[in-house]
Amino acid sequence: MTRRGDDSIIELEQGMRAAMEMLLRVREHSRGVYVVGNGGSASVASHMVTDLLNVMEIRAYAVHDASLMTCMANDYGYENAYARILSGVAREGDLLIAISSSGRSENIRNAVHKMQALGGETITLSGFDQANPLRALGDLNIWLDSNDYGFVEVGHQFILHNMIDRFAVK
Repeated sequence: MTRRGDDSIIELEQGMRAAMEMLLRVREHSRGVYVVGNGGSASVASHMVTDLLNVMEIRAYAVHDASLMTCMANDYGYENAYARILSGVAREGDLLIAISSSGRSENIRNAVHKMQALGGETITLSGFDQANPLRALGDLNIWLDSNDYGFVEVGHQFILHNMIDRFAVK
């Protein structure tokens, strides 16, 4: 894991604590969490939102509603769809969790830029190439060293579940 502006790698435990602090800050200040992903990562996003609402009682939204997403993609381009949605719903102090196995999805990267422009925080999850563009964007960046979509997607699911599980035992 890395932090924005710092290429040094932090240990998993330290990164998990940092992620939990971000989630707890959102909860404490009654802010929202938005989760984005494409394909299998969108499924991971939906599951994460369910657990954030159910276990942590945080306002959370998976931003890939079919009607909304296709409208924004049609009107603004697929690469801008998530960013356009966030510009209408996200606020300063909100958190974006951006998931992309390859770290190269332009629509996911644009969502991160939009959330930061709005004054929110960002956690990214990616895999594949260590130098993928998404990995350099988040306030906290989680990267898995694998080129296998299945491994990366399941790994992201495990990490996100672990965050929720840590909260549940408190």
